Formats: sequence, structure tokens, C-alpha cells
Amino acid sequence: MREPFEIGGFSVPAGTRATLDLPVSVMSDHTPVSMSVHVVHGRRPGPVLFVSAAIHGDEVIGVEIARRLLRAPQLDKIAGTLLVVPIVNAFGFMTQSRYLPDRRDLNRSFPGSEGGSLAGRLAHIFMTEIVERSDLGIDLHSAAIHRTNLPQIRVSPASDATIRYADAFGAPVVMISKLREGSLRKAAQELGVDVLLFEGGEGLRFDELSARAGLAGILRVMNAMGMVAKRGIAAVREAPVHARMSSWVRAPAGGLLRTFKAAGEYVEVGDLLGRISDPFGEIRMDVLGEADGIIVGRTNLPFVHEGDALFHIAKTTSADVEMRVDLIANQLDGDPMFDEDEII
Repeated sequence: MREPFEIGGFSVPAGTRATLDLPVSVMSDHTPVSMSVHVVHGRRPGPVLFVSAAIHGDEVIGVEIARRLLRAPQLDKIAGTLLVVPIVNAFGFMTQSRYLPDRRDLNRSFPGSEGGSLAGRLAHIFMTEIVERSDLGIDLHSAAIHRTNLPQIRVSPASDATIRYADAFGAPVVMISKLREGSLRKAAQELGVDVLLFEGGEGLRFDELSARAGLAGILRVMNAMGMVAKRGIAAVREAPVHARMSSWVRAPAGGLLRTFKAAGEYVEVGDLLGRISDPFGEIRMDVLGEADGIIVGRTNLPFVHEGDALFHIAKTTSADVEMRVDLIANQLDGDPMFDEDEII
């Protein structure tokens, strides 16, 4: 029998699971705030994986993915230990805000400090209680409000193993990107823990494609780590597209935007992505592709100001990426449908 898993002064016996509340702060009205973590501690030895969501409080798709993960039957025979934190930034989640009450971005506040700002203290608790106990992490995000992202994995080129886990996740696109100062990924890597960052969907919204892609991807990574068996996990039929550079196409003028391209479509330089018109229809301006690649994000708002970010293009060189994205999406559509009460 394995030793119990110790976290935050709690002890979780092998072969059991428990939800634990780690104290974070006290609000101005004396309401205590905690960070809840669900621990699944397997009977068999193995790695420790953490899955986190809602570091930005308005990015709620990760909370739904975490909920589905905790109901997955594969966890009944897990090897190793899974730590799931569905809501890291409880303050932002309750107020439907990206930020903390002190207006700081939590994902620019790592590794934090025990006696620092509210953001710094929350970051410190997450680092010491979750990251330092883990071998790998998967952090779940979405686009900001009024934008949408194609399901994708962002990863630093830290090691071949990390890239293999990113491919095993099976999202349509793997963005190999630099680490930002103050981010969870950078702080974790400095401790020797690599983090896969999942992006999918829109802030304050659920969408089924992103939820399925996130859940299937986590289970695939767990299988690649030797934590769960393959049974019941859809295989990756098409290798993800790798991209090392991306850019935003911005509005050349203000007005009303009609978009002609969706996330996941392959575009080339000069392609018509959208058209901006004034409210009277007297003036119009085309929005054209500025690079060859796949659209991994776009605005959902029909009204734009000059300079607004409209289309996020991951630079690639092959038009077959659109077909591969469609195949991955069709694979997810072919998975068993969830009942309505499992989605809402």
C-alpha cells in the first residue's frame, strides 16, 4: 500500500479521493476564501499531475473540463496522483472578472510570496501546495470575453518529453511559445515542472468542442504518463499542427465588421478575412490575410475600433492543416454525446 498523499496539512490515503480547502484569504466582510483541490490518490505508484482552471476568473470552460474529468471512469484505477483545482482565482470567478480584487492578473504574479499582495499570496499557495508536489501540469484557459480560440496547446520547447505530451493531448494546434515573466508556466519550469497550457473557446461561455477536446486531451496525457489505461480514450487520428510564430490581424479602420473566416480555417496572404463598413454603408474596407497559416483565434464582436485585434493567425506553410483540423473536430463529434444535465 502506498503512503498517504500529504497536502496542506491533510492526508489522503492511497486508493481514495477527497476535496480539500486550502485557506487563501478573508474578504472585507469576514467571509473566508479558500482554494479547493480534489486529490485522487491511486493505489499504485506513479507520477503526480495537476490540472488547474480559472486562473483568470472569467475563463470558465476549464471549470467544466475539470468537472467532467473528475467524473471520468478512468480515474477509478489511476496510478499515481491527480490534483485538480477547478477554480484557482475564486475572487475573479465570483465576480466574472479576469482579475483579482487588487486588479492584478494572477498569471503575471507567479511565483508570488507569502507576505506579498493578494495575487502574490494566492500564487505562492498554488506554487507550494500544488506545483512543488507535481511532475507535470495542465493549465486550462480560454480566450478573453468577446473572442474565441480554436482548441490548442501552448508549450515551451523545454524538453522532448514535454513536446510529446503536447502531441499526445491531440489538440488541433500546438503553439510552441516563449514563457512570459510572472506566468505559471515560467515559475513552474524554474522548479523543473513543465506545464501544458490549453486554450479553447470564449470567456464566460461553454462550448462543447472545447470541453470535449480538453477532457480527451487530459486523459490522453494521463495515458502517456502511465496513469490510466487506453480503454475508453479516443486515439489521436491526426498529428497536431506545430506553429512557432503567430500574429494578429488588426482593424484598419473602425466600424461594423462582417467576418468571412472562422477559427480553424487555413488562410493565405491577401485572403479576404472580413469587411469593415461604416453604419451607413457608404465606406467599406477589406480585412486581408497578412500571413499564411491557420486561424487560431478571432473576435466575436461585430463592432470594432481601429487597431482592434481581429484574427489570430498561427503561421504555417501547408494548406492541409485545415483538413487535419476538420478530422480532429469530426473525431470529437463522433465521441458519445453528454446528457444535457452533464453540460449545463
